[in-house]
Amino acid sequence: MTDASPLSRIRAIDYSVIFARDMPAMRRFYEDVMRFPIEKVLYEGWVEYRVGSNIMALAYKTVNEADEPIPAGAAALQLAFRVAPSDVDACAAALEKAGVAIVQPPTNQAWGHRTLFFRDPDGNLLEIYADI
Repeated sequence: MTDASPLSRIRAIDYSVIFARDMPAMRRFYEDVMRFPIEKVLYEGWVEYRVGSNIMALAYKTVNEADEPIPAGAAALQLAFRVAPSDVDACAAALEKAGVAIVQPPTNQAWGHRTLFFRDPDGNLLEIYADI
């Protein structure tokens, strides 16, 4: 059976948006700690970063402004950033040097990844990993 829905033709995620609770802290983290280059600033409440071939945006809520806030200390999302195997431990050291608390240090996982977990200023869970 052929699915005639135009939704079946989606081939990629063009950009991802993190709705920032504390925009200044989030910008400092993603620019100064993560070192993501700014792709575009549309206005104070929308900043895009280039992450490899993808765009990650920080934004204030707009269309969803009536949504209940995410409780403090609760992750709204998890992002995973892939690096070379030799870079996982180096990334952990760089994060620690920048004062970022590590949730789980570099660990070889049974599914074939070396992972490192930490949080951004809004509490979102971030992972740096490599295939091993």
